[in-house]
Order: sequence, then structure tokens, then C-alpha cells
Amino acid sequence: MEIVLALVYGAALGLGAHFLIAGRHLRGIVVAPILGALVSGLVWMIMTWAGVTIESPWIWVASILAPIIVVLPTLAVLARTRAAHDDSERARLGIA
Repeated sequence: MEIVLALVYGAALGLGAHFLIAGRHLRGIVVAPILGALVSGLVWMIMTWAGVTIESPWIWVASILAPIIVVLPTLAVLARTRAAHDDSERARLGIA
């Protein structure tokens, strides 16, 4: 049941990252929270399968730090990629 807390923390961190990283108009508002929740839940699941219990602080630290480590660069790359794609499409279509 504690995995729900990890999912909520991951989604909240992802939402914060959405507003922190520039280019938020280039991606949907749910991309970052879903990615954060996915990463946090995946880390929690892997650590649980590895035998780490909820009494260990490492499962909590890892499930909170992993979304920060993954989501921030992913959003920066997504924004940069989308901007480059939009520029090439505008050039291809002959739009200012």
C-alpha cells in the first residue's frame, strides 16, 4: 500500500519539474507527472522485489530521488527536441 505514496511523490515531483523546466508550452502538462509516478513506482517495485522492506530508508530515498534524476533531463530533452522539430516543420512548410 505504501507504493501509492511513492506514486504520489513521483507525480508531485514531476509536476514541479514541469513548471521548473523551460519549454512547458511544448509538452503536455501530464507528461511530467506521469513520468515521475512511473519512475518512482518502478524503483519501488524493483527494490521491493530485491528484498528491501518499507522499514529501510533506502526505498524511500530511491523512490524520491529517482524521479528527480530522470524527469528533469528528460523534460529538457523533450522540449529541445520538440522545438527543433517544430522549426524544421515550419521551414518545410514555408511558414515564417
